[in-house]
Amino acid sequence: MGKTDELVGALDTAATATVVPPTAPPVRPSPVRPLLALTAAAAVGITVLLLARAGVLDRPAVQAWRTVCLAITVQALPFLILGTVLSGAINAFVPADLFTRVLPKRAALAVPVAGVAGAVLPGCECASVPVANSLIRRGVTPAAAFAFLLSAPAINPIVLTATAVAFPGNPAMVAARLAASLATAAAMGWLWLCFGKEKWLRPAVRHTGHQHGHSRWAEFRQGFQHDFLHAGGFLVLGAMAAATFNVAVPRTVLDTFSGSPWLSVLFLAGLAVLLAVCSEADAFVAASLTGFSPTARLAFMVVGPMVDLKLIALQAGTFGRAFAVRFSAATTVVAVAASALVGGALL
Repeated sequence: MGKTDELVGALDTAATATVVPPTAPPVRPSPVRPLLALTAAAAVGITVLLLARAGVLDRPAVQAWRTVCLAITVQALPFLILGTVLSGAINAFVPADLFTRVLPKRAALAVPVAGVAGAVLPGCECASVPVANSLIRRGVTPAAAFAFLLSAPAINPIVLTATAVAFPGNPAMVAARLAASLATAAAMGWLWLCFGKEKWLRPAVRHTGHQHGHSRWAEFRQGFQHDFLHAGGFLVLGAMAAATFNVAVPRTVLDTFSGSPWLSVLFLAGLAVLLAVCSEADAFVAASLTGFSPTARLAFMVVGPMVDLKLIALQAGTFGRAFAVRFSAATTVVAVAASALVGGALL
């Protein structure tokens, strides 16, 4: 009995004892990234200081480059903020199955529906990229998300109103822009369904969707901060490339291509890619190119919101370089073809 009593007492003591879990060592953030950021910032600062002391920054060409780069960035920044706010809100507040319930089950039908839904986003291409990325991560088929990505900056009410103001008394131009943009968005979505490969798509890794026990506002802030910082850097790179083209190419080159109907379409399509004008303002730029045909100016307004330098940079940073190269090249071809067909029929 004595051994039995001792055994029972030991079991009672073990049951009532407080188990203290081992303390995990604190995770210290790696100093590599902050050190690299500080080094890069110091290098940029030293370079700018040396250029300023040498008088390079005061040259007219450099001042023009700086002005164009800053103008493109400032023009697109509000819409990038709008897109990242919408992306963060979708991530934190919208139920995960909402979009899959609203869109048709068949992907082929979901593509044109998503393209038409792009009219509800009053932003430019900078806003559509993070929103499309968030839609994909919420279960929307990539083909439908890409149709939305292409149509949103081209057919929203602000863009169509700006087009009507830039081309007064010419409603055919507004209708042509709407038709050609929708046709391009739907065609690219269907092309992705037929030929797209998942290995080309590398969405940025991040938490998506609300987790029980977490603050929705904290998740919104986390998603917004990630998307804005991630996309903002690529926006600046695209703006720098567009500013370089604006300064380096002389104005006389524009007059060389305006005489040929087909060359003018191709030239203005390429010019839209390089200039990277925000979709809310590109109609006024197109209206100022009076030496070119209406179809060529339509191509400028259809291609620009779907393929430009800053958008390619944003797509590469969000979905991967393999996707951006293939998708941008195909979109350019389809947009030019749609502009030529619609412009020939309506303009």
